[in-house]
Order: sequence, then C-alpha cells, then structure tokens
Amino acid sequence: MGSFRTIANADEALHQYFGFESLRAGQDEIVENILAGRDTLAIMPTGGGKSLCYQLPALCREGVTIVVSPLIALMKDQVDALAAKGIPAAAINSSLGADEYRQVMQDFRNGELKIVYVAPERFGNEGFMRTLQGLNISLLAIDEAHCLSQWGHDFRPDYLRLGRVRQELGYPQTAALTATATENVRRDILQTLQLKDPAVTISGFGRDNLDFAITHCENRQAKFERIRKVMEKWKKGIIYCSTRKNVMTVFEEIQGYGGTAVAYHAGMTDEEREFSQNAFISGRADVVVATNAFGMGIDRADVRFVLHFEIPGSVEAYYQEAGRAGRDGEMSACELLFNHADLKTQEFFYEGSNPSVQLIRSVYNLLRSRCNADTGELHLTVDAMAAELGRDVNPMGVSTALSALIHAGAITRSDVAGSNTRLTRVLNPGASFATLPIDEAAIEEKARRDHAKIEAITRYAYSPGCRQRWILDYFGEEGACDCGHCDVCNAEEPADAEEVTGDDLTIVRKALAGVARASKRTADGQWHGVYGRSKIMDMLRGSKNANMHRYLTSLSTYGILSELTDSRMKALFRAMQDAGLVQSSGGDMPLLTLTAKGEDVMREKAPARLARKRWSSAALKAKKKDAFSVRGQQIINNMMLGRLDKELYNHLAELRRDLAAEFRMPVYRIMNTEALKALATIKPTTIEAASRIKGIGPWTRQTTLRAFVELIRDYENV
Repeated sequence: MGSFRTIANADEALHQYFGFESLRAGQDEIVENILAGRDTLAIMPTGGGKSLCYQLPALCREGVTIVVSPLIALMKDQVDALAAKGIPAAAINSSLGADEYRQVMQDFRNGELKIVYVAPERFGNEGFMRTLQGLNISLLAIDEAHCLSQWGHDFRPDYLRLGRVRQELGYPQTAALTATATENVRRDILQTLQLKDPAVTISGFGRDNLDFAITHCENRQAKFERIRKVMEKWKKGIIYCSTRKNVMTVFEEIQGYGGTAVAYHAGMTDEEREFSQNAFISGRADVVVATNAFGMGIDRADVRFVLHFEIPGSVEAYYQEAGRAGRDGEMSACELLFNHADLKTQEFFYEGSNPSVQLIRSVYNLLRSRCNADTGELHLTVDAMAAELGRDVNPMGVSTALSALIHAGAITRSDVAGSNTRLTRVLNPGASFATLPIDEAAIEEKARRDHAKIEAITRYAYSPGCRQRWILDYFGEEGACDCGHCDVCNAEEPADAEEVTGDDLTIVRKALAGVARASKRTADGQWHGVYGRSKIMDMLRGSKNANMHRYLTSLSTYGILSELTDSRMKALFRAMQDAGLVQSSGGDMPLLTLTAKGEDVMREKAPARLARKRWSSAALKAKKKDAFSVRGQQIINNMMLGRLDKELYNHLAELRRDLAAEFRMPVYRIMNTEALKALATIKPTTIEAASRIKGIGPWTRQTTLRAFVELIRDYENV
C-alpha cells in the first residue's frame, strides 16, 4: 500500500501517529473488540473520541477501512487531519470534481489508500459497488450510526441500504458508532446491519464537566439578555438556532456583546460556510451562531458553552449538540433557553418531515395532471405545488412528499441549467397512486416516532429534577444519580421560603392530596398527570362549573379547600411548584402531578418549605387590612366592565382572528368573547394583570396573551 507501513502493535501506532500513550476509558474496549475481529456497536458520548476507535485498527491491518459518514464537512475535517499525520486517506462524495473523483478511485483501486470516507448514497452506484467487491476491506466503519434508525434524531434513508451492502460485500467486519442511541435505536442498528455476535459497548453518557440548565424566557429579549450574560462569563461557544432567520437575528444582536462571532447555516454559500467554520475551529472567532447543520465532527476542544436559542426536535439532538462543549474536560455550560411557543417551530418541522399519505397522493396526482402527455415532464417549483394544493399546505411537506415519490420510483427530479426550477418527470403518468410501492404503515410509524421525540424533549424542558440524570434515564443508563451541579441541583431555596406549620400546613397537604387523587400512579411508583392545573384547582374549591369532569366531583378531595379564593389558590399552586412539590408535564395542555418530594410532604415524611406570600393565613390577614376589600375590587371591576372601548375591542378581535388562523383553531379557543371584552375594558398593560381576567387560562397565558397585551400597550400610547 504505497509507502505506508502497517504497524501491528496498536500501542506503537497510537503513539507514532496520534501522539497518545494510552487510550481513554471506553476507547480501549472498543479497539480491543475490533482488533479481535468482532463486529461492534459502540455508543460513546460526543467528545469521547469515536473516530480513533476505527482509525487506530485501520493502521494495524492490511487492507482498507471504509468509513460511512453523512456530512461532507465532517469527511473533509477527518481526511485533512489524517493527511497531516501522514496517513493516506481520501473522501468520496458529491463535492469532488470529475478529475478529483477519477484520481481518488484510481488510488482506491491500486490499494494506495488506508482509510476512505464514503457518503452513504454512493453505495447505490453499481460501478462503485463493483470496485469495492474487488478490494481487501479490513473494516467497514459506520459513523453516526443512529442515522440507520427512524427512532434516531437524524434518520437518513440512504443508511438503510447498508445492510444489503454488507451482504453484497460478503459481510466484512463492521463497527457501528454513534454518540446517542436509545434502546430502540440500538435494536434498529443491529437488525438492519445484521451484525454477527456483536460486541456492544456503551460508554457512560454522563459528562461530569458539563453544567446543564434550562432557563424559561418570557420573550426574545429575555433570551438576548441571557445570551449576553453567558457570553460575558464563558466567552467561547456555540449558539444553536432552529431556523436560518433566527441565526441571523441572533448573530446581529450579539455583535455588541464582545468577542468575535460568525454565523453558519445551510442557506449560505459554500465559501461563506467554510470561512465561518474555519474561523471558529482556528479560534479566530469566539462564538458561532448556527443551525444544527454545524458541529458534527467539529474539532475544537475549548468550547466553553453551548446555548440553544429554541428547543430542538429531540433529546438525542440536544445531547449531541450540547456535548460539543468541554471536550478538553474543563467545566462548561449547556443551557436551553425555553419558551413554550418555540415548540411551534418544531411542530412545523414535524409536519414538513411527515407528510400524510393523503398529501403524497395529492402531490402525485397534481404532477400527473400537469405533466406533458408525451414526456411526463413539467417545470413547477415546490412552492408553486404547495400553492396549487391549498393555502395551508406546508411546502416542506410537499418537498418530503416528492422524496417519497422518488424513492417509490414514481418520479425523477433534476436540475435545469440556467434555471432555479427543477425538472420533474413522472415516469409512468398512467399509473395510479394505488399501484405505487408506498408503505403507508411505515409512514405512519415514522410520524408517531418523530412526534414522540418532540414530546420527550418537551418533558425534559418541564422536568423539575436533575437535568443530567433525566437525560441518562432517557438513554436507559442504569443507576444514574443526580449530577450535583446542574441548575436544579444547585438551585437555592427562595429567599422568602420558610417552614409551613399549623393551618397553612394543613392547606398545603390538602392541596397535595387533591393533586394525588387527580393523578394516576404506575406499577413502578411514578406519578403521572391526568388533569390540568385549572381543573384540579376547581375540584379543590368545589366548583360547580359545567365543564367539571364527573370523576373529579366524585373524589374525596372535591371541595376541601372551598374557603380559598381563586387568586389565593393560584398563589398556593405557584408556591408548591416553585418548591418542587408538584410538576407540570408541558405541552399545549399541561398536566399536573405530584413529585416524590410532594408525596413526602403530603404523608408528613418531610417538612414543607414554601414562600408564603399571598396564599398563607398571614397574607390573608394582611390583605384584609387593604384599603379595598375583595368585594370592593369586584364592584370596581364590574363598573369598569360597563365602559367597553369598542375601537380597541375591534383591534383585539382582528388579532384573535389572525392568531386563530396561525394556530389553526377556532377563535374561541384563542380567547372567549367575554375575556376579550374584559381586555378592551380594563386595558391591562402587563401579562400579570391580564392573567387575572376570568377566562384566560394557562394555554393562553403561555402562548398568545403577550400579543394581546402588546397591542393594548401600542393602542394606549397612540
């Protein structure tokens, strides 16, 4: 193999080519299994050194190691690093020009390459497969192996071909490696690749040097303020955004925060992306603001923070991206800036990635009806297709539907020189949709799995316990303990918290009992919510609301806190949640349930320490001394309700219609008319004041109320 000398001794090769005296914990077992000739599945956290696990064995054997990798940028970084060490390596992907491709393939056939990185779609080329069948393949390494599974956060259909590729190549020894894989993902990898007696190595997912945190932000300005503080403290890091637009918004905002920043997203030119990536890796830029297109395989050890400007689409994606911090072992911060409304973006991506069978059928029928009768061809953009199918059709969903039709062999799509419009050709316009090999069950299963990922990351955002322990439990790591240094583990008790005794303790225990009765408990002792906060509070007060569920009225706790006013009850529940006695499940309709700590307080196994403002007996006595009694305030409110500002009401009603269209729900679900009239009468200019209006529930407060309040502010300032 040219002038390269194979070194049979792994320790010698490790020292000579990589400069290390020994492998890290976790790496040693994986390398040992590969050198012993065993198929291997290796799960190792980001920054654990997965690439070395297949690069080192490649140097100790005759033949070539083929590495399947999903990203061109990742391949380039790896090949450049190997070349700098004197190791003959190359990449085969779509970035190569014709001459470059011919030269790499010639070196490949002549046995002059030791490690070759290959894009997964390349295995669909028959000529390339014939070349492989004539080579001595010492190892097939599949990087980012979670791409094999629809449960994985970055599923790539081209990866599914790899099981057949192994068969056609005579089942060469294979190592599959990834940073994040739940039990479902691991099962899919093993099943698809048909690994023989595989050695499965799972290195601990825990990263002791990472401080995880979730900061709930009311608005974008609060996020910017938090970014500023993090940058001031940690200096060097990555800020992930869900959309290209937000990348540029955040990038422009942080220009005055100090340090040098660059931006990175798929809409930039190749030259612009390469500049940003090189500037960050080399240290010339302190911060990069990027979409998730940035980061896989990025080799910078001193990333001190990773911020997520919005919630990502899955726990797997979040942990992999957050894990790019602190690869040098130094303490680093990983923080999610969370606002419930941000979930709309992930729902949009979900809809775009999971078109219904009906949408795929509609796209196909549109193409059949519009294509040239003789050639089957038509020039129609994705946006134009979406517009013809209906105003509410997601163009991203149309694009995914086209991909499904391509995989089904129904159409082809190709670029047209000098045009931004791609040429679509229907291969058999006479064939009905029913004759196409579309796996409807698989489509539905993928949609279910993808939505389960969004639900899981939402539960994480609302989780009250140790951040890292929650993540480790999610990945199935047994015996996970609290990390001791995340924002929850380090949380200080509120300054105004004090031990609750006497009548107030009885109130707390009654409220907790009501939450428990309205929840369900599984066989493993875990509490799960069934009802929302408002329903449970109404039950405790003995509400005779027509919407009150019959089951709740039958509970022994129905009406046991009837003496509490609505505001006092809300204050109590806020205090209990702040103290970690109850928790919300998140979602559009959050469900409330008991925590283990809350159960201990309820059963008198632990003291209750809560902030006693507004809900306690002492607060009630102080309130009675106020100049206005509760009844007096009600009278004033009723008087105010007689002076409706009709012009403002019309503006608010128009906003309600716009929001209803945006959320795709009836206007009354956004806000009922009585509450809208109250807004136009009282004209509250703060969220807190508006929240006290009857009929404005938790979902409205979390998602749309701010828009109404801001409209009122603008109206009042005219």
